[in-house]
Amino acid sequence: MTFRAALRSMRLRTLPLSLSGVVLGILLAVADYHVRPATAVLIMLTTVCLQILSNLSNELGDVLHGTDTADRQGPRYGLNGGEMTVRDMRLLIGLFVALSIAFGLWMIKVSYGTLLCMDGVCLMLLGAAAILGAMKYTLGRNPYGYRGLGDLFVFLFFGLVSVLGSYFVASHAFPHPFLLLPASAIGCFSVGVLNVNNIRDMKTDAANRTTVALRLGPKGARIYQTVLIVLGWVLLLTFSFLRYLDPWHFLFVITLPLYVMHLRGVWKRKDRELDPMLPLLVSATFLLALLMGFGYTVFLLSGV
Repeated sequence: MTFRAALRSMRLRTLPLSLSGVVLGILLAVADYHVRPATAVLIMLTTVCLQILSNLSNELGDVLHGTDTADRQGPRYGLNGGEMTVRDMRLLIGLFVALSIAFGLWMIKVSYGTLLCMDGVCLMLLGAAAILGAMKYTLGRNPYGYRGLGDLFVFLFFGLVSVLGSYFVASHAFPHPFLLLPASAIGCFSVGVLNVNNIRDMKTDAANRTTVALRLGPKGARIYQTVLIVLGWVLLLTFSFLRYLDPWHFLFVITLPLYVMHLRGVWKRKDRELDPMLPLLVSATFLLALLMGFGYTVFLLSGV
């Protein structure tokens, strides 16, 4: 195993997507409460380790199930590219399980001052669920990603848990119900990334895997993608209008052209040509989260 091969399997280009929800949750918490910088950093480090764990586990699961073949439309990574062995991948997965646990416990300790509190225990249980969810997408005898349930889990963990969980850890306060709107929006965009990936891989997935894209067919999956993006924007705009109106709260609207470009590409491209639409949506969502969060914290930063 080479370091370069391991880096490819970590799929670092996906990290901005996993960070989008937690960055938005942290910044919204900063707008409402005092947040310790160390807590924010540890939330992001834990999230990065969980995302890499998910990427590694997905690659191993797809290889073991025979889904990643020479006909695969997506990029080649360390294991499916022949530069790593199954043993190498298992060792790397074990490392990121350990890192996820270590950073998660450190995050709770820094945020709450102790691990032995009700909130800390609940977060540890949620962390264990996140680790299992990251690994069981394609790994195991009955992975949920092979039963068309990937969209649901991505929506829950990348959207609701990501935004609301990071807000809770950063602020020690239960999120207002209105925060379900931006959390669900990030969930929709995250499911959109998965859906484009599944549209691209429909030919190879059809042999032994069920996805929402396969169930809907090429046209239906693209309609689904459009609904996800439009619904996400409706939720974000609704949230901004429900809060007290201020122009800064709509700063994220400048990312709208990127989403329009993404949808145009999804409708016009197919197979391997769809691959650039994935980083475009990931980057757009990360930028949107940053700008939206900044729009709510700008008064704090300016001392107003």
